[in-house]
Amino acid sequence: MTRYLPGTLAMATIVVASNILVQFVIGDWLTWGAFTYPLAFLVTDVMNRVHGAAAARRVVLAGFAVGVACSFVAAGLDKTSLRIAIGSGAAFLTAQLLDVAIFDRLRSRRWWVAPLASTLVGSAVDTALFFGIAFAAFLPADANTGWANEVVPMLGLGPAIPLWVSLAVADWLVKLGLALLALVPFRIIVRNLLQIPQEI
Repeated sequence: MTRYLPGTLAMATIVVASNILVQFVIGDWLTWGAFTYPLAFLVTDVMNRVHGAAAARRVVLAGFAVGVACSFVAAGLDKTSLRIAIGSGAAFLTAQLLDVAIFDRLRSRRWWVAPLASTLVGSAVDTALFFGIAFAAFLPADANTGWANEVVPMLGLGPAIPLWVSLAVADWLVKLGLALLALVPFRIIVRNLLQIPQEI
């Protein structure tokens, strides 16, 4: 169990940091949390490659528990809404477990296929679930979510759409970029942990 501790601590750190950094806005479309949260996929994929799918699922569940605790703290400080908390938890758990399943299915392919494919699919599902549950107009708005349905040009340039769609697209584009960049630390970390000089 202690061999999973570094992954569990890394996941918990990412979840806590992302819950804090999501409060700090960058430009019109992003928060600092958009740059830390995708690292959760890197942790999940490293755990999956080194220790297997069962270990990766344990780390995901630990991250989910930390996320729920963060939501309770934020709710007590009146920093979040039920919709945002549900969207965040549902997106994290669904996307991360999907990542684990896809990675496990593709683990015998070339070293980069499983982490890239699982992260791309997981990121898309995560973005769609979180922004859909937290902000879409088909659910009742509250003081913390109603603003997101203001109609604005997409990313300030395109057709007029609800603001939350632009936020989701910007978030997803960051996740795509980080999924590609994360292949470098993934390979280095896995090779060091497995102590093998050849192909992963």
